[in-house]
Amino acid sequence: MTRTLQPSSAHLPVLARSARISSWDQSGLNEDAFVVQPGETALLADIEGPGKITHLWFVQTCRRILGPGLIPYSKSGVAMMEIHNALGLSYEDSDPDYYRKVIIRMYWDDSETPNVIAPIGDFFCLGHSMAANFQSLPFTVSVKPSEEKKFGGSAAFNCYLTMPFNKRARIEIENQGEHAYFQYFYVDYELLPAPYDPKEILYFHAHWRRENPTNGWAPNAMQTNSLETQVPNLTGDGYTILETTGAGTFIGCNHSVLHHQGTWWGEGDDFIFIDDDTWPPSMHGTGGEDYFTQGWGMQKNAYPYCGTIIHEEDVPGHQVSYRWHLADPVRFSKKITVKMEHGHANHLRDDWSTTAYWYQTLPGPKLEIQPVQERLPNRPKVVPPPEPAEDRSLTDLQRRNIKQREERLEEFLRDRNEWLERRAKASRERALKNVELAKDVRRRFLKSLGE
Repeated sequence: MTRTLQPSSAHLPVLARSARISSWDQSGLNEDAFVVQPGETALLADIEGPGKITHLWFVQTCRRILGPGLIPYSKSGVAMMEIHNALGLSYEDSDPDYYRKVIIRMYWDDSETPNVIAPIGDFFCLGHSMAANFQSLPFTVSVKPSEEKKFGGSAAFNCYLTMPFNKRARIEIENQGEHAYFQYFYVDYELLPAPYDPKEILYFHAHWRRENPTNGWAPNAMQTNSLETQVPNLTGDGYTILETTGAGTFIGCNHSVLHHQGTWWGEGDDFIFIDDDTWPPSMHGTGGEDYFTQGWGMQKNAYPYCGTIIHEEDVPGHQVSYRWHLADPVRFSKKITVKMEHGHANHLRDDWSTTAYWYQTLPGPKLEIQPVQERLPNRPKVVPPPEPAEDRSLTDLQRRNIKQREERLEEFLRDRNEWLERRAKASRERALKNVELAKDVRRRFLKSLGE
């Protein structure tokens, strides 16, 4: 018999088997990341139930090669060269958009469409593809100081939300970018001896949405909080954070804004319509910062249930906030719609995106996501200087060195691409082996129950 203790009832024994699926190198070496090639979908976990996922840890990178390095990747033993480009040993950077290009999907039991779908960054509350430290009860993001507030900056993710399932749990990621993607991960879970009561189990869901821009009615120059914005909204129109049918519990969202006007993105009320609500809804708020439980604007705070991840005073125009309804869950029996005005009475045209999190009965809604070009962060573009004119007079040495650089880059990329494909092939094999390892853990757990 196997007994584990749950934090919620640490003084009581619980009959379960704790287990983990990870990206560990099953050859015993140290190539511990999955490599996912462009256009490829990688299976991270496929677990037979009943059970529940208890923790996710993800670390990832996606590098662009800008020039030839002096150390071939096949001789390095690392996932990326963490060497400053100014030293001349390597010339590469992180794809600044990859947190929006890579998609995470999760499926529970017999679901044919995903119950979770979001860009990998936004699922873990990394908005705008911009790395930023924060801690809350269900999610944390850990970023090195040198990577803080960078597009595509390196980060470690954690999610502690419980994700129950009766028959099957499947997690996958799809690389919709142009460069090879590396994924280190833990999927920690518990196996249970008996299934959940089908009448009582609620399944975890998450869905990312974006409007860029929001459908504001006012000219761009109309100032937030100006006299002319004071028009009524008595219908509940606004940006949709969540809309679903079934029975369940809304547990919160993260919210990313790029405000263009230079005034203030907020003042939009939140509306939560529950079941048969008409107007006014069961839950009517008073403003964006009020929904996120702050006031007089947003402060630079990250609390267990609410706060700021990126503050507009640190990155002008950018705000990433979160609100978790864990102590105050929002319950629904038939359907729920969660909306927020983009500026009072929806007058602003800004870039908004959200990830909503909730639990509900199956079958859930058919969740879809926008194509990659509509997901990319709206970030500043730097225009490089023009290349030298082709008829420019060059010395023989200059011409030779330019050709040498091109030849070295070709050889460097050939070596790296062979290395990537070898690791991608090993990752695919490792993913299938992980399925068998999970089945073996389950077999041994069930066998122990009969002892």
